[in-house]
Formats: sequence, structure tokens, C-alpha cells
Amino acid sequence: MTREITVFYAHSSPWTYLGWQRLRQVLSRSGAAATFRPIFMAPVFEASGGLPLGQRPKQRQAYRLMELERWRRRLGLPINLHPRFFPVDDRLAARLAIAHEFRGGDVAALSQAIMRAVWEEERNIADPETLAGIAADEGLDGRSLLDAAEGPEVARRYDENTNLAIEVGVFGVPTFRIGDELFWGQDRLDFVEEALAG
Repeated sequence: MTREITVFYAHSSPWTYLGWQRLRQVLSRSGAAATFRPIFMAPVFEASGGLPLGQRPKQRQAYRLMELERWRRRLGLPINLHPRFFPVDDRLAARLAIAHEFRGGDVAALSQAIMRAVWEEERNIADPETLAGIAADEGLDGRSLLDAAEGPEVARRYDENTNLAIEVGVFGVPTFRIGDELFWGQDRLDFVEEALAG
């Protein structure tokens, strides 16, 4: 029986970016059916007692940078610890990914390109023209996708994704849901792979 996994994530999350390629490899090896659900983090933080990065204690902000540096070295990913466009509003990027999903597209590939734009390429994913260019770089019709991203069905799905995340107990990203079990963080991918194999 094919296992199913739901991936809750945000395009502006460095932790999601750090784990994304490995997640795709896990999915390829396991043959699991994945549902990708980009979410809006503000209401998730509000529901779970979390805080946006800028409101966290200085000690936690400093430790975050240490951990990002450790994982950058461990994974050999060229992640920029202080990207030019961060924090960034990633709501349009999320809707673009959802619009691509509605068209049967490879959401994982497009999402990786969007995250790479933030964390490697110093591009502003809140800017519609930048998003259109990212989509075009992936061989897609960026202008058409942007138009679709503004549609009510896409907005409804984005809200549904966020509400579902709150309902099942998500408090940070990436979070992976297999059955009723949650795995928070890119550093839990080994456990994710074990669960998909079980």
C-alpha cells in the first residue's frame, strides 16, 4: 500500500529550504504519495503561541544563526544566512504554487526554485515580476500562473491549508504528517523515511 504524506511548509523558511532536496529524495525512494500544502505562518504562530523571528528573544535569534551555519556546512548548500529579501511576504509565492498544483504541475520543483531564489539568489519573492521570472526559468508560463494565483479557488485552498495545519497541531515548518503523526523540522527526515517504509 502506498504511504501518504502531507507536507506543510512556507517558501520563506530556511529550514524548509535546507530539507527540500532531501525530502524529494525520500519521496522518490519511498514512492510515497505527497500532498504539498504551503501555509501562512502568522495565524499558525498565533494559534500555537509562536513568535515571528523578529519578536523572538535575542538568544534564540543568535542560536538560529548558529544552527543554520552548522546545517549549511553539513549539507553543503550555499544558503545565505542574511538574504537581502528576508523577512519576506511569501503569500503570493504560496498561491503561485497552489495554482501550479491545480494545473497538475510539479509543485515540489517550483517550490524549490522559489526557495532557492530567497536563500541563494537574493531575489524578492514578494514581487510578482520576480515570481513570473522564477516560473519562466522552470519552463512555465509565469504570467498565466500569476493570474491564476489571484483566483478565489486558489485563495480558498491556501486558507484551507493553513486552517488544516492549525487543526492538526502544526506550529512550525516544515512539518510532515504521516497518518496522525507529525514530524517537525528538516532534521526529522530520517524519521520521516522510516515511517514511510514501515
